[in-house]
Amino acid sequence: MSAVIWLLISLPLGAGAVLGVTGTRCNRLVPALGVAVAVATLGVAVAASVTRPQSSAPLFAGMRAGLAVDGLSAFMVVTVAAVTTAVLAFAAGEFGPDENRGRLFGLMLVFSGAMLVTVTATTLPLLLMAWEVMGATSWALIGYWWRRPERVRAADTAFLTTRTADLGLYLAAGAAVAGGAGSLDLRALPDAPSPWLHVITGGVVVAALGKSAQLPFSFWLSRAMQGPSPVSALLHSATMVAAGAYLLLRLHPLLAATGWAGPLVAWTGAVTALFLGVVAVAQRDLKQLLAASTSSQLGFMVLAAGSGGIAAGTTQLVAHAATKSGLFLAAGAWLTALGTKHLPALRGAARTYRLLGTAFTVGALTLAGLPPLSLWAAKDEVLASAYAESTGLYAVGLAAAAVAAVYSIKALWYVTQPLPDDPEAGYDTERDGTRRTARTTPAPLLVLTFAAAVLGVLALPGPASWLKRLVGAPDEPSPKPWEVGLSAGVAFAAAGLAWWWASRPAPVPRPAVRWARGWLHLERAAHTVVVRPVLRLARALAVFDDRVVDGAVRQVARGGLATARIAGRVDDGIDAAVRQTARGGLAGARLAGRVDDGGIDAGVDAVAAGARGLGRAARRPQTGLLHQYYAQAALGFAVLVLIVLLVR
Repeated sequence: MSAVIWLLISLPLGAGAVLGVTGTRCNRLVPALGVAVAVATLGVAVAASVTRPQSSAPLFAGMRAGLAVDGLSAFMVVTVAAVTTAVLAFAAGEFGPDENRGRLFGLMLVFSGAMLVTVTATTLPLLLMAWEVMGATSWALIGYWWRRPERVRAADTAFLTTRTADLGLYLAAGAAVAGGAGSLDLRALPDAPSPWLHVITGGVVVAALGKSAQLPFSFWLSRAMQGPSPVSALLHSATMVAAGAYLLLRLHPLLAATGWAGPLVAWTGAVTALFLGVVAVAQRDLKQLLAASTSSQLGFMVLAAGSGGIAAGTTQLVAHAATKSGLFLAAGAWLTALGTKHLPALRGAARTYRLLGTAFTVGALTLAGLPPLSLWAAKDEVLASAYAESTGLYAVGLAAAAVAAVYSIKALWYVTQPLPDDPEAGYDTERDGTRRTARTTPAPLLVLTFAAAVLGVLALPGPASWLKRLVGAPDEPSPKPWEVGLSAGVAFAAAGLAWWWASRPAPVPRPAVRWARGWLHLERAAHTVVVRPVLRLARALAVFDDRVVDGAVRQVARGGLATARIAGRVDDGIDAAVRQTARGGLAGARLAGRVDDGGIDAGVDAVAAGARGLGRAARRPQTGLLHQYYAQAALGFAVLVLIVLLVR
């Protein structure tokens, strides 16, 4: 059985890596190969959800990489694989052969593989690895059109914001090791001793809230809309943003162990659901509206995790994944066909493209929480858990549900209005529209729309009881009849008011509208509170480094250079003295040479010359004549006698 779970994660990761490096070389084959891999992964995910495999392998000393499919992750692996298949099938017709299909499809498969590892990981190190891969590939996908600077900046903002929050997981891992949880098994984290338990919980909460675009991190989701529509449908429905909510649902025992984390998470989710719903109402861009609604809908999942509604949060997650991915795909199809996503320019789009219009209508009504569609039933489950926790939480959640109906009906109102007299005037504001939809659009869109409509069966009494037992929360509260009726009445009333007010100016002060349309100016606040102080500190440190550290180094260098120059001058003096000594020695040598040549050698030469002269003189008497020898002897004796006489 362990082979199934390894195949589940290795299939998209391996195939995605291979497709990613092919680039444009196999552009015609890449869509078919990508969809085939996604379909195969979906089949393996279904098998894994039935067989519930688990496995582990050594990772580090004393730590293992654990994978398991249990009741909660069984829903997630099927949801992630199904949404990935639908999105890739849609993208096959949206990206032409002139685009780098290999990079797009490869990155989306790697991303979905990392999400599958995230939802099946049972140990913190493996979860961290998958978390990092998701962050890196999301950055690459959002900035897919990297030649456009604004899209790269958007990808950087999304990556840096989530990356900052992700540091919480590293803090949690470090605290778990310090607290003695050497194996870093997720099930062992609630048993960590205090104060490490609180540090672990705080790190997990920050990382999860950042990844799920909850307050105060929500603004990154607005910038992420710069990515291609299939990327938005994949990242912001069942995968990346859902990862944080899933982690909180998975680690609810950890939240409960601290006492403070559960209420904090629940209230953060409720406030995000309300305030980001208001942000969605203020938007005039369809993708921005859907992005803000994603943060708002994820707030319900976070609310469920904080209040102990594990089954309710799971139902909300699955229903929202199908609904939001379908809406994003419809928005992307209109953007391709009409070249705009501006809501006033999309008037009558549902009438022009009836299949898209039908799918979008069902999705919008589902997002509005109208009965009997899936998110109405899912929200009732979440609100039941909130009511069991706190009446205040229930009131805020119910208000957020009413706001959800408003922003959903607002989007629906625009696209279903009659065409204006000159619809072409508002088209092609962002790209040149094709005025048609791709052949691959209908199938995935209809499947997702159908799932969005019917997944509410998970909230019916029988399936709901089964789901609660499956995720290990059999005592989770169910909504009472009055709660069901109240939420339905609120949704219908809010939807009716939204439709009636859609053509009228909102009775809201313009500064409030600008504040909401600017996503509560959270990005500006982040720049003011975090980015600018950090940059100022960096500049101050750079100046300190230049003037103090580098200055000291330069002064030492100058001192060394001056010393070297002095040493050079001393050395030059020594060299001069040596040269003078050498010159004196040379002069002495020359003088000695002259004395030798003119004196000694001359004397020797003179002696030699004298000896030679004496020799010549001595040779002259040697004539060989006897009478001359006698005469010479006589002369010699005479000289001798004379000397003797003179001496005496």
